[in-house]
Amino acid sequence: MSALSIATAKEVFDLLRDDLAAIEQEFTRQSASDVDVITDIAQYLMAGGGKRIRPLLLLLSSKALGCTSHSRIRLGAVVEMLHTATLVHDDIIDEAETRRGRPSSNTTWGNAKCVLAGDWLYMQSFSTALEERNFRVLELLISLTQQMVEGELLQMQKLGHLINEEEYFDLIFRKTACLFSVSMQLGAAITHADEETEALLGEYGRNLGLAFQIVDDMLDLTANEDILGKPVASDLREGKATLAVIHALERGTGADREAIRTVLAERSFTSVSHPEILEILERHGSIAYAMDTACAYAEAARLSIAELPHSEAKRALLWVPGFVTSRDR
Repeated sequence: MSALSIATAKEVFDLLRDDLAAIEQEFTRQSASDVDVITDIAQYLMAGGGKRIRPLLLLLSSKALGCTSHSRIRLGAVVEMLHTATLVHDDIIDEAETRRGRPSSNTTWGNAKCVLAGDWLYMQSFSTALEERNFRVLELLISLTQQMVEGELLQMQKLGHLINEEEYFDLIFRKTACLFSVSMQLGAAITHADEETEALLGEYGRNLGLAFQIVDDMLDLTANEDILGKPVASDLREGKATLAVIHALERGTGADREAIRTVLAERSFTSVSHPEILEILERHGSIAYAMDTACAYAEAARLSIAELPHSEAKRALLWVPGFVTSRDR
């Protein structure tokens, strides 16, 4: 891998700028409905920005395998539509009031309309993918959707309860890393690559997605609310134990564990404050542990594509893990 330099952010943007713009246009076209409220909600969510990392991964995966067809644009829109549908439903489930620094869609249109708009986006993403006439694409998307729904249900069952690291990694694979993995695998599916190539691309996406979610969870605990674009420590207030918290629970004193359990059970910082929890995490090196774990997964992502032929797309794929672990929102 040392023979191939890692791309810069500018090089990645220059490489993908036109394709990402085309995906935005495709998303806008595919999410237009005769029912105005569906179009309005979809356009509102698209205008809210986001990193577009999932379509970016699909583009890089397909480019690394030599794809030049419209399939990469169509499926780039599909994975972003699927991601958007999950955001709509997640905000309803979590009773979120903000998303990316703006009111969440459910605070504007209400839960009922947003549930149905999310359902419509799910179905529209499959309708769009069907245009590929590619059974492997549909297999990947069906399995992905089942995993994400199972992950959300499992998380709801565990709210307010203590979980171990194995359970945590299973949850974040289903909820986040699975979509990263499938975004990479779709690049192989549309180029009819062999199973081994699809597997290594999927492994890259899995490792990257785990790193992404660990960082996301860490930022939820530590970031500035203005930068994060939503209330900090939302996970603890919702009763979710994330990696740094699990680490501190396993290593803390009886008083430390009781303080964390109290917050998870009360789903608020009524009896124990957010700064008190941060002090416990810092004292046990739990935030550093989570960051080190994220960086290890990021490096594993890089290593998993070592056998890919050298290309500008591969250089860009080597850049993405560093972007994921160094972001502040």
